[in-house]
Amino acid sequence: MPLLPTLSTAFIVLSAILVGVGWILVVKKKYKAHKKVMIAAAISALAFFIIYASRTIFIGNTSFGGPEDLKLYYTIFLIFHINLATIGAIFGIVTLVLAFKRKIKKHQKIGPVTSIIWFFSSITGVIVYLLLYVFFDGGETTSMIKAILGF
Repeated sequence: MPLLPTLSTAFIVLSAILVGVGWILVVKKKYKAHKKVMIAAAISALAFFIIYASRTIFIGNTSFGGPEDLKLYYTIFLIFHINLATIGAIFGIVTLVLAFKRKIKKHQKIGPVTSIIWFFSSITGVIVYLLLYVFFDGGETTSMIKAILGF
């Protein structure tokens, strides 16, 4: 299994687990522990993003290497995942900002929605990882730098 995709996927899974733990803590009214766990979840998500973005820019993205008749379905699923992840990231940032600005009522309203989006984004991300690196051999990988500049 390739190191960077495996590591980035592990960070996003860790982030989702921490969000789940944070949810349990807030239900139990353990607000200080909730804050610490949610910050750890955000740091884990940021670690994912740094690894993913760096890999995309310098090494590249791996194309789908599975059967040709599944490629369209994979592409549709990937687009769904990318949209979900983008929405989840935006919601995550907004939710964190609301918490840090102590706008707790708004934070309480948007937090559960953000968590659900994040869980689905994480699950679909793991499925994309499995389809690219576990169930099938990955396709071609080309860096963004090479694709744009030709070297």
